[in-house]
Amino acid sequence: MKKTNYLFWIVSLTLVFTLVNSYFLFNVNNRINALGGSVAGAQAGEAQQQPSPQQPRIQASADDDPVKGSADAKITIVEFSDFQCPFCARFYTETLPMIEKNYIDTGKVKLVYRDFPLSFHQNAQKAAEAAECADEQGAFWDYHNSLFENQDEWSSAGAKKFVEYASGLGLDEEEFNDCLDSGKYKDEVQNDFSAGSGYGVSGTPTFFINSVMLVGAQPYSVFQQAIEAELEK
Repeated sequence: MKKTNYLFWIVSLTLVFTLVNSYFLFNVNNRINALGGSVAGAQAGEAQQQPSPQQPRIQASADDDPVKGSADAKITIVEFSDFQCPFCARFYTETLPMIEKNYIDTGKVKLVYRDFPLSFHQNAQKAAEAAECADEQGAFWDYHNSLFENQDEWSSAGAKKFVEYASGLGLDEEEFNDCLDSGKYKDEVQNDFSAGSGYGVSGTPTFFINSVMLVGAQPYSVFQQAIEAELEK
């Protein structure tokens, strides 16, 4: 009888331990998944958020940031981007060329670039400052293109490549170096980041198409739909 009771208690305790352990692992996994989701959300990237009439409209300021396109364009796209973000590079490579061809070059859309360097991209802040220094010499968009086209190179090599790209574009190297080394535009870049956060931006790329928020490296068709809807108003 004693032996039976002993076995009963062993089995019972084992069962209780198994249940407690399963509950603990379940909660840990949930917390890990939530953390992973927040990182993915910070990057935006793959999100397939479709613009909808029910979405609240947010009037994102262009501030004094670089603009591509006609000043009289009916549609303004404000882009919050990170030069080291692979999804931003995807937008630059796969989607922007079609937007340029069909809307920017035809005078219907102007694009404003604002900085949103993510903290886990160690060279993103300095890359944004370098682009601002290039803007001083009238070469923002050419430098913007160089950064995205060489993203893999400078992401690992760091700031030494920034001067190389400036030189390749024919910029005054000494002036560019002084600008970058001084951290002249550090606050400017962070002001963009703060503004974006205030508009609800949590990752890159994020766009405001005449105040309609669109998140992620969306295909051209999604931008086309949103732009055409605004043109019809």
